[in-house]
Amino acid sequence: MQLLLVEDDMKAARLLAQGLQEEGFAVTVAHSAEEALALLERPFDVAIFDRMLPGMDGLALCRSVRQSQVLWPILMLTARDALGEKVEGLHAGVDDYLAKPFAFEELLARLHALLRRPRQLQVLHLQLADLRIDLLTHEVMRDGQRLDLTQKEYAVLVLLVRHSGQVVSRQQLAEEVWHADLIAIDNLMDVHIKNLRRKIEADGRPALIETLRGQGFRMRGDGAP
Repeated sequence: MQLLLVEDDMKAARLLAQGLQEEGFAVTVAHSAEEALALLERPFDVAIFDRMLPGMDGLALCRSVRQSQVLWPILMLTARDALGEKVEGLHAGVDDYLAKPFAFEELLARLHALLRRPRQLQVLHLQLADLRIDLLTHEVMRDGQRLDLTQKEYAVLVLLVRHSGQVVSRQQLAEEVWHADLIAIDNLMDVHIKNLRRKIEADGRPALIETLRGQGFRMRGDGAP
């Protein structure tokens, strides 16, 4: 079984990986959320995230993983056993929680329980009218033509398409794409939206992104003008 372990504490990661390897897991260790996000195309069977990571924490990492349509079962390790934190995590896409300190036997039991769950089919692309997004290669096509998007433009587009027909607030975009508060990147967001519109609506193609003043943005649900 292929397992991704995301833990910034080097000693803890080494000991945990050793124990898991002795139980038959092939363990890949990432010491930050950024390292983990670089592994999204890997076919892991299960993942363990530490809640308290430097920079992007485990919860934000989980949101980013789910935003990318990656469906690894995720077990979150946390130093706090608060109900509110568990609920927040479940809404973010966490499959199970385990509070520290924990017995290794309980960790194994929870991993095997996650692995016994029916595997969901992984979504490999998003389609909206003549717009197609390949979630593995990050290739974006509209009307058969490849669009050259920046990393942030791509992330904005995926989020809007996943919520097509619904309003995505500026605050939600700030948190899920930039992992920052809106006030810090408000003007920068407008620049990216403008550039994204220019690229996906070039050559007279129908407009897809609506701006709702005071609310946010909405991708037309059927791609129609």
